[in-house]
Amino acid sequence: MKLGVCYYPEHWPKSRWPQDAQEMRDMGIAYVRIGEFSWSTIEPEPGELHWQWLDEALEILHQHGLKVILGTPTATPPKWLVDRYPGMLAKDQQGRVRHFGSRRHYSFASLEYREECRRIVTLMAQRYGAHPAVVCWQTDNEYGCHDTILSYAEADLSAFRIWLKEKYGTVSALNKAWGNTFWSMDYRSFDEVELPNLTVTEANPSHRLDFQRCCSDQVVAFNKLQVEILRHYSQDRDLVHNYMGFFTAFDHHKVGQDLDVASWDTYPLGFLDQESIYTAEEKHTYLRVGHPDFGAFHHDLYRGCGKGRLWIMEQQPGPVNWAPHNPIPVDGAVRLWTWEAFSHGAELVSYFRWRQAPFAQEQMHAGLLRPDGKAAEGASEAAQVAQEIAQLSLATGLDADELMALPESGRVALMFDYDACWSLDIQPQSEAYRYLFWCYRLYEALRELGLSVDIIPPSASLDTYELLLLPAQVHISDELLTRLNQFQGVLLIGPRSGSKTQQYHIPANLPPGPLADLLPLTVERVDALPEHTQPHVYGRWGEGKLCHWHEQIATKLPSLLVDESGKPVLVGEGKCFYLAACLDKALLKTSLAKLAEKAGLSAEYLPSGMRIRQRGALLFVFNYGAKTGCFQPDNAELLLGSATLSTAGVAIWRRH
Repeated sequence: MKLGVCYYPEHWPKSRWPQDAQEMRDMGIAYVRIGEFSWSTIEPEPGELHWQWLDEALEILHQHGLKVILGTPTATPPKWLVDRYPGMLAKDQQGRVRHFGSRRHYSFASLEYREECRRIVTLMAQRYGAHPAVVCWQTDNEYGCHDTILSYAEADLSAFRIWLKEKYGTVSALNKAWGNTFWSMDYRSFDEVELPNLTVTEANPSHRLDFQRCCSDQVVAFNKLQVEILRHYSQDRDLVHNYMGFFTAFDHHKVGQDLDVASWDTYPLGFLDQESIYTAEEKHTYLRVGHPDFGAFHHDLYRGCGKGRLWIMEQQPGPVNWAPHNPIPVDGAVRLWTWEAFSHGAELVSYFRWRQAPFAQEQMHAGLLRPDGKAAEGASEAAQVAQEIAQLSLATGLDADELMALPESGRVALMFDYDACWSLDIQPQSEAYRYLFWCYRLYEALRELGLSVDIIPPSASLDTYELLLLPAQVHISDELLTRLNQFQGVLLIGPRSGSKTQQYHIPANLPPGPLADLLPLTVERVDALPEHTQPHVYGRWGEGKLCHWHEQIATKLPSLLVDESGKPVLVGEGKCFYLAACLDKALLKTSLAKLAEKAGLSAEYLPSGMRIRQRGALLFVFNYGAKTGCFQPDNAELLLGSATLSTAGVAIWRRH
């Protein structure tokens, strides 16, 4: 459990660097990320390399005992490079060039740009790969930020045609997979295939899905190019990339296979304000502390993308500058977010940024220091956490490394699949339905029951779990089907699971397709509902409303919930259940509590806005609510905080 900060020495006079480094140490900072936007400072002219400033910055940080995460600068190619290779620029869906003047102005598919990245990353790795201060490398920065995964430039078309040929082999196989007899869309060669934009009406969904898969694979290849260089020149250093919240445009599991750690950039207030998932009431209630499950959901999601290792590369320290509105966090929120991350297994929480910049695009984005170099509110909370980590170590008799290594206790798993997300985003059928948000609401209900959750990919082992949720596993591979049949715990399969083949066709036996042997039912038709239409649901497991998605199913399985006409909504027996609709929050929580009971899990109905997280013997309690709440676990010793928590309060207990 270490603290870090993002630092930009190139923004400040060299005379200030030693003071900054000393103040970081005094605050309890151990790690510093630098360099990820510095290409034009390193190479202001083609081939003219200025390393001295970076040499000096690394030396000062090292002298003060700080460990450095060095970023490759490929998120911000300099102007001279763009002028040399204009074809490297991405194009938006309307075919317009995305020009130089901010950041992320490149297409992942550009071979010219990849070679320039190979060159600059090799030079950096050769120079700093063995530097004693450098303990980790960050590849690029926030892949896909500003909607930069899908690009429609010439380089992307060339890459897509190559990708299709490698996948299908023959154009006749592609025509069959895409169903191109529909609307007379058959191709004679791969060279005839265009990108799925600027069509008169909706492009073929199989075409769109393959393009999304191709673009995701370009990110994987781009990242792997850098990884291979860094592995060669900088052995025994961790490699990491920083992902983002509510972002699904590439497969993070595939990128994570080449890295050592998954990290992400968490901005609870910014995402609360801008995301449509949150109701007006939620935005009002959690205005200054963030939604109780935003950070937790992503911690567990990305821990599953990072071989079990999680860092927070950018933690919001105060107001941001990019949301529709940018309120100040309530006192204690920065501390709360930090401890929440640690409770979910984070090894490092790094704040963005050290000092607020008085210039350029992010001058209204807070840092731990104000623009004048004086401490801002977040600085005192970071220092408080550093002191509390030491206090916790003393109370438990464990040092920080041992605390970090405490085993997770997740017995509940929620399966998250990026390919399923793309499939359902391409043809959602209802504007009110989104795969990502449905997964989030299921996770939220589990958390409100006091359950610790692992978010896992379809390839993960299922052996350790007593309760497994498949929110909407669109395509069921043979390998996954085998593991589901062997699963010994309680299984809930959600609506839209098994609804498509790998080629994006409706299965011949209708949904749930391959799952029909496991759950003998047939989805005969679907009702995709607007937000304002929420039919009544009732049954042995409670009553409430369904929303967004409602499948009409034929089955002989016992019904636990039915709709207004008596048709089954939740069915199952023994340990296997199928949910044929999205449910309102209260009924969803009630149903999951019944499943948890069947799995032998103890659910705890927590006060509004309060959440808990088990990590080994430690139980963390957090209050996101606007009112003071109380939670005291049985047979537990208080290590930090109290049983009564005000807004943004944190308590840590040790269960015996």
